[in-house]
Amino acid sequence: MQAFTLHKGLVAPMDRENVDTDAIIPKQFLKSIKRTGFGPNLFDEWRYLDHGEPGQDPGTRRANPDFVLNQPRYTGASVLLARQNFGCGSSREHAPWALEQYGFRALIAPSFADIFFNNCFKNGVLPIVLPESAVNQLFDEVKAFPGYQLTVDLPRQVVIKPDGAEIPFDVQPFRKYCLVNGFDDIGLTLRHSDKIKAFEAERLARMPWLAQRVR
Repeated sequence: MQAFTLHKGLVAPMDRENVDTDAIIPKQFLKSIKRTGFGPNLFDEWRYLDHGEPGQDPGTRRANPDFVLNQPRYTGASVLLARQNFGCGSSREHAPWALEQYGFRALIAPSFADIFFNNCFKNGVLPIVLPESAVNQLFDEVKAFPGYQLTVDLPRQVVIKPDGAEIPFDVQPFRKYCLVNGFDDIGLTLRHSDKIKAFEAERLARMPWLAQRVR
């Protein structure tokens, strides 16, 4: 998992409440058994005017010119500004996969659905909860100033605006530790690889029959 310490990026505003995971990555794309390739289908039903299926070439499809991520001023955005209850609906982990693979590193909203919130941390995406008044002001500034960028400093737990003003945010210490070090659940386990190998070797020495194959 990619570590997260300091990130500066263009902000895209998703000005809708209760954006659910089926909107983030529609159900037909969950057929894939891979963990890659979901970025082109992020917000698929809003992003395109035609119905999408796995394996389609995005270049052959009709983009919706009114959708925020299709607007040239937000090309390359890596910080998503959202409204209340972002990520509600089903618990599909494909939603943070799609956001991360599109290029988003941080999400900012007044609230997130619980399971989606947890899944983001496990997949290298930082969900930041800010007061609604602060989010409203950010929406106004993003829309008023093309090229609006924010800097997210996770070690210091602040969002830094273009004028240098800082907005503090809370994050659970263990989640912060994992993101700063790039540890997903497997990475956390592999920190103890020497102990795991020693345990397996000792167990095999005591019970050598475990290494025998059943024929």
